[in-house]
Amino acid sequence: MVLEAATLIIFPWLMAFAASTDLFTMTISNRVSLALIVSFIVLALLVGLPVDLVLLNLSCGAAILLITFAFFAFGWIGGGDAKLAAATAVWLGWAQILNYGVIASLLGGGLTLAIVHMRKAPIPQWALAKGWIARLHDSDNGVPYGIALAAAGLLVYPQTQFWRAALYG
Repeated sequence: MVLEAATLIIFPWLMAFAASTDLFTMTISNRVSLALIVSFIVLALLVGLPVDLVLLNLSCGAAILLITFAFFAFGWIGGGDAKLAAATAVWLGWAQILNYGVIASLLGGGLTLAIVHMRKAPIPQWALAKGWIARLHDSDNGVPYGIALAAAGLLVYPQTQFWRAALYG
């Protein structure tokens, strides 16, 4: 029972933490991505996912890391976003990676449009005194895309083999 609960709680908690830190600091710690990967491996083996499926999910994460680091090299996303997407892909696997990519793109596009629109509006001085609001409003800063990546991961996670293994054995 504790193992199944951990499997159902750890991923959502880490996704929420990544989104909130990206919102407030415009960074995603390497520790979050590392925690996602390590916790996946440990929990997947304890829940009883076959080793070949664990390795297949790890290969999905590696492929996404290559793709997203190309995006990072072109300046399209931040390094933390690239690592978060790859670590999330480890949990979702090949079966759900396309759904994740589409949902993350749609949410990320909406988030980007909302922030660009917000940056055109004047912000009250009291709000600009809050560092995170000032960073979001500053057009020289990027978009905290980790919010979209985390939200997409949360939407797709219940469809994964890992989720089903934790719930149904």
